[in-house]
Amino acid sequence: MAAVLQGAQATDTFSVKPFKINLSGEVPRLNSLVNNSRLPAGALYPGVGQEKGIEFDFLHELKTEWLTTFDWETQQAELNQQFTVVIEGLTVHFVHEKSKNPDAIPLIALHGWPGSFDEFSPVIKPLTQVSSVNGTTVSYNVVVPSLPGFTFSSAPPANWTINDTARIFNTLMTEVLGYPTYVVHGTDWGSCVAYSLYSSFNTTVRAAHFVFLPFLPPSAQEIAANNITLSDIQKIAVQQTTEWSTTGNGYFLEQTTKPNDIGLALYDNPVGQLAWIGGKYKFWSDPRAGTPPSVLKNTAILTTVSLYYLTDSFLSSVWIYAQNPNGFSSVYTKASTDAPMLFSQFEYNLLYPEEYVAKTGNLVSYKEHNFGGHFSGLDNPPALIEDIREMGLYYKA
Repeated sequence: MAAVLQGAQATDTFSVKPFKINLSGEVPRLNSLVNNSRLPAGALYPGVGQEKGIEFDFLHELKTEWLTTFDWETQQAELNQQFTVVIEGLTVHFVHEKSKNPDAIPLIALHGWPGSFDEFSPVIKPLTQVSSVNGTTVSYNVVVPSLPGFTFSSAPPANWTINDTARIFNTLMTEVLGYPTYVVHGTDWGSCVAYSLYSSFNTTVRAAHFVFLPFLPPSAQEIAANNITLSDIQKIAVQQTTEWSTTGNGYFLEQTTKPNDIGLALYDNPVGQLAWIGGKYKFWSDPRAGTPPSVLKNTAILTTVSLYYLTDSFLSSVWIYAQNPNGFSSVYTKASTDAPMLFSQFEYNLLYPEEYVAKTGNLVSYKEHNFGGHFSGLDNPPALIEDIREMGLYYKA
């Protein structure tokens, strides 16, 4: 499902096809592989903690739930209305949920790695519903595509970049779906694509909301040198940044330099993918994940890993790092647009101080939340919904 498509020509007309997920036939083999995968009898070094990678007990817990209480059929049935379309020779998979409000604002929401379109499932329906924001009526027609090479979107050519993804997603919104203007939300690699859309397609993208940026977050030392005073929320976030930059970025180096090594090693290894991906969900999330308002429970992790494995897209997904080795820049630059930009800082995400975010765009709102981490669509859906709705105050078609 992630085979590279080459040689196909883009056309002036697009055929949008309804898409129904049906991976049930692959599940028995998945379960067999999980069941027959051996883990050690216990942790090699008990008490080491997750700084050295996923903890044994957590992996064992996830594996057990995968085989016992996790029901793929239930998760498959709950996924939103979906479609596919071919753009520039690539099959683009996307969710499209429309509001009943004829004046709804078009919104494209973009995931990253190791996320998927499903991480926005808790926020899609609420965003389509009419809400009042400071007296302004706001609702959205929500579009959530899978990045090229992720789940049901085909893998791109080897030299594909995030700017290429931005181009085809702008085509998706304007030419395929017929939205002359729209707003964008992005996280992780999705923030890189969203920022490219925000800056390069400034006549069509008229507002942007981010929880992450295509820039490396500043170190604690750099923040101190610039005499930036941190809030209590930001102090937790800068600890997350320090931990990521010192002990948590091994996956980043591996996937940037040797994507085939890890991609092929885990290609047909569901428990291996569970360890590689599950550890990120644990380490990058709020320690209170799974308790309200968070819906980031083990089921969400297992659904994500199942999607990666059952669509054969783990290998092609990690290539996004190698294809964009400078995707996250250390040099902060200003976007080529006057469109409003909004940012949400979640306590257990990497820290982007307001002073740094303001360097990158026309910042009109910077919000802090004392609950949530990297996967805010799962970890704090109400806060993300509220902040995305705020874009409606600034959107001008």
